Amino acid sequence: MIVKLFPDRAALSRAAALAAASRMREAIGARGSVRIVAATAASQLEFLAHLAAQEVDWSRVELFHLDEYIGLPATHPASFRRMLREHLIDRTGIVRHHLLDVDGDVERVRRELGAKLATEPVDLAFVGIGENGHLAFNEPPADFDTTEPYIEVRLDDTSRRQQVAEGWFPSVDDVPRRAISMSVRQILQAREILCIVPDRRKAAAVKATLEGDVTPMVPASILRTHSQTTLYLDVDSASMLEPATLARYQP
Repeated sequence: MIVKLFPDRAALSRAAALAAASRMREAIGARGSVRIVAATAASQLEFLAHLAAQEVDWSRVELFHLDEYIGLPATHPASFRRMLREHLIDRTGIVRHHLLDVDGDVERVRRELGAKLATEPVDLAFVGIGENGHLAFNEPPADFDTTEPYIEVRLDDTSRRQQVAEGWFPSVDDVPRRAISMSVRQILQAREILCIVPDRRKAAAVKATLEGDVTPMVPASILRTHSQTTLYLDVDSASMLEPATLARYQP
């Protein structure tokens, strides 16, 4: 893992988008297309805006959905399907996109999208870290062993409160209790992972991710086992790290 530190969220988002676009162009040049996985939620939207503005042959991009609430309509402001459409698909014209349309048979959607995902390797995964250290919606203690591409999960109360604090829901009771998430093992199968983590509210999770054990209790800590992961931090999200930690992970 490499850690890159930036003065603020804006600089972090721009740098991550430039790196992502560069890797996408390289994959298109080498293989004729690129497969990506994209996270949404508040911490990712500025990155997605910068990414959508980059010069990429978007007709050669295939997009997979990282996670989605069960029982939340695609019209809801907190729907990750809605965010992907508004912030990436509609802005770029990506045609080949596979979203977790969980309005119907959730088990069927999980199986069918997992089968599509398993046909070829993913080139790039864009992910974040939750305030409780979750990776996608793999909540602590995360399942590090399942080989299923997508799994159904129960949301941790910390994650549900985070969504209220970000303004997506009026109260915790309004936040769905279950979701579909790309599994940890599936995320780790991506050739390269860009982890975008701005803001002071993520500082404790970043510290646990980098300075504690690799453990299901801090799901994002597993990223340290992936040799092609870059963690993008700003001074706020890195504020609890020991100087020696930054020195160890910076290039």
